[in-house]
Amino acid sequence: MELSAPESATETKSGISRRSFLALSGVAALGVPLYAAEISRHEISVEQVTIAMPRLPDVFRGLRIVQISDLHYANFTEPYFIRKVVEQVNRLNADVVVFTGDFITFGLWPYEDIVNFANSCAEILSQVKCPIRYASLGNHDWAVNHWMVEDALKNHNIPVLVNRSEPLERDGKRLWIAGTGDAIANEVNLDAAIPAASRTGNEPVILLAHEPDILKYVVPFGVDLMLSGHTHGGQIRLPFLPPLFLPKMGIEYVHGLFRMGNTHLYVNRGIGTVNLPFRFNCPTEITVLTLA
Repeated sequence: MELSAPESATETKSGISRRSFLALSGVAALGVPLYAAEISRHEISVEQVTIAMPRLPDVFRGLRIVQISDLHYANFTEPYFIRKVVEQVNRLNADVVVFTGDFITFGLWPYEDIVNFANSCAEILSQVKCPIRYASLGNHDWAVNHWMVEDALKNHNIPVLVNRSEPLERDGKRLWIAGTGDAIANEVNLDAAIPAASRTGNEPVILLAHEPDILKYVVPFGVDLMLSGHTHGGQIRLPFLPPLFLPKMGIEYVHGLFRMGNTHLYVNRGIGTVNLPFRFNCPTEITVLTLA
């Protein structure tokens, strides 16, 4: 004699299974965006990277450079979170702090508000407790008004390098910090940005250039290290899929350390977000680069 469950019991078991599946799917559909918006977006990863620079004078070996990038103040990045980033930077006791562009965001706010955002962002960043600070600008800064962003930073004692360079000097030796204009705006002038002492001599140079995909143009100028942002590391990185958000001039080098010829490139994942206030599998980043 065959034993089988009553028809009603079979239906009940199947119905519970379907309801459970739909409930779990609903939780996942709600939970993943919530996690990406409120938790992952506010995680800070401190990445430690050592860069070997053969031309580096011994007096600069061990120099610690902290890089942050792509703050996108008030687009989705709250002022309290930028203050939290600054607090973390101050705990790292850097020798040099660099900011590699996109302090504000183009397109979502009236111009008058964005002007205020630039000043507010610069005011918070002025609390970075490091005597040597430099900034370069990004495509969003340029799209709004690069002069306005530059003035906001300069007024808060953060020098801005737009197609120019400045030397760091120790015991008669020099290490140059250079910066470009924005590549998307076609405002990069490497002849002006890279000092002759680096192109033709033996003095190393670190270049702040927002968009990483200009690397192939930078290499012939003898740049030792290029620091970029712009890509946000892809911002949303789902398993088995390519990054969902990659901007123009940020396709070839998405995040991390690369090398072409004698030039190292490091691409920082940034602090803020664009398009959506989400990060997933791609936390915000503060980079500590130790020169060796």
